[in-house]
Amino acid sequence: MQNIQARVNIYALLSRVLLQELEVETLDMIKNDENMLDFFPTLKEWIPLKEMENQKLLEMYLNPDFVNISLLHLIPYETFYTRQDQMIETGGANPVTDIYSAYDFMVDYEVARVVSSDHIGIELEFMHHLCLAESLAMEQNDTSAVQQLKGVQKEFLDKHLLQWAPLYLISMKYEARTPLYFDVAEMTLEFLLSDHAYLSKELCA
Repeated sequence: MQNIQARVNIYALLSRVLLQELEVETLDMIKNDENMLDFFPTLKEWIPLKEMENQKLLEMYLNPDFVNISLLHLIPYETFYTRQDQMIETGGANPVTDIYSAYDFMVDYEVARVVSSDHIGIELEFMHHLCLAESLAMEQNDTSAVQQLKGVQKEFLDKHLLQWAPLYLISMKYEARTPLYFDVAEMTLEFLLSDHAYLSKELCA
């Protein structure tokens, strides 16, 4: 149970940070949680983090950097990387639509403020959704459902996130102007690869 809870928490954190600009409360949570801050080693040593109040950090550094890496210079959508014409598929033909529907996952576009359901933050949120379902199945001792959900998670990584997210995250790492988004890019890439390896091992056991 400890491992699944860690996976639930990490997918939730990464989804939140990559989906929208941070607000004061989220930044405060990251700053004041030593375990969470350990995920962001470059940020942890960043002088402005220690000396500036949260609102100024957001306005001067972090939120402009989010706009830089998600709106201005990079495009965090799967279909941009997987379609030959590099167009973002915003309709029902989007490759993630069917699997979202199959597992009762709905994208609230008004809240998320994304143009398509294949945004990296949404795809990470879907993995969080699947991990939560796995956790519930474990609590109910439903081993068949646990294995099925692990299979769905691995398939989603294989067919979706790992097909394009590494390209985006490597670009994000070099485009980032703040330690937070540099660390987020590095952490997300490492976690996706390690989680895929973990799921592969679990499914072969």
